[in-house]
Amino acid sequence: MSALLYQTQDVEAPEFPGASFGRSAEGLIVALVGETAFAMLPGRDGKFFLATGWNLRRPMQEWTRSDFFGHGGELADEAAFRMRVDENAEHQREKRALDRREMHSTANTPWGRSQGATVYAEGVVCHSTAGHGGIHLSGVRNRKVHDMLRAAGGWYEEDAAWAIVAITYPHLFTSFERRCAERTLKDSWPDGWENIFGTVLQPGESRSKDERAFLKEHAADWIVRSAIYSDHRTGFTEVVATLGGRHSPGTEERRFLIPSDEYQVGRFGFVVDPERHAVYSGPSSFIGWRGRVAS
Repeated sequence: MSALLYQTQDVEAPEFPGASFGRSAEGLIVALVGETAFAMLPGRDGKFFLATGWNLRRPMQEWTRSDFFGHGGELADEAAFRMRVDENAEHQREKRALDRREMHSTANTPWGRSQGATVYAEGVVCHSTAGHGGIHLSGVRNRKVHDMLRAAGGWYEEDAAWAIVAITYPHLFTSFERRCAERTLKDSWPDGWENIFGTVLQPGESRSKDERAFLKEHAADWIVRSAIYSDHRTGFTEVVATLGGRHSPGTEERRFLIPSDEYQVGRFGFVVDPERHAVYSGPSSFIGWRGRVAS
């Protein structure tokens, strides 16, 4: 939790940032950690979301909604907002203590030429490019990655594979990063996680494992791949479905009409009930529909 408070009008961020909270000019709940500003903004259906800004030099009471441009996900309430802000403060303090070093780089990466890099430790370098980025491990470092997760060449992209590096070298990452890495590994590489840690992930602990179970259970069912409100039948949604949700070329597609108030997509898709949802062969609201098969 936050232990170091500081005035929002300070020009320079403190060495080890804490979190301070306040209200904006529009009465929004806001906070500051180092040079990162946060706001709890109203979203849809009475919910909120975390917004971020950067390098705001004015007092909090002069901040406005237009100062915030980043979207950090949904929030349930003010308590959730404060927890996320304090979590960021912890992350920034620990990251500062890790003493990562920025360096100039023009190295070639799988995502294009590097435009700069951060050295986490000898042989562990994170590269940024114009469109993507990721971590590169030296040969020595890469050999310590579990063989179920090891990438040839030692490149680990920033969206998910970075978590493999964090699990292998946890001391180079913050507590927040390690928690994110654990979640990412469980979701994306459940077999590797189970093998490495000698455990069995239960339903709800891994997205990809849960999806495999869902598709196995519904292998013989029609699962919706695309949907659109019907222009021809008011109150209905026209859907295109395939058996088991398959995507391979030549897969048969069928159209169904689903009452719109009933069409609630689940975690891995909507399963058509053939006893209640009849096959539809009438005029389509899908542009270019010609009774095609999946391509």
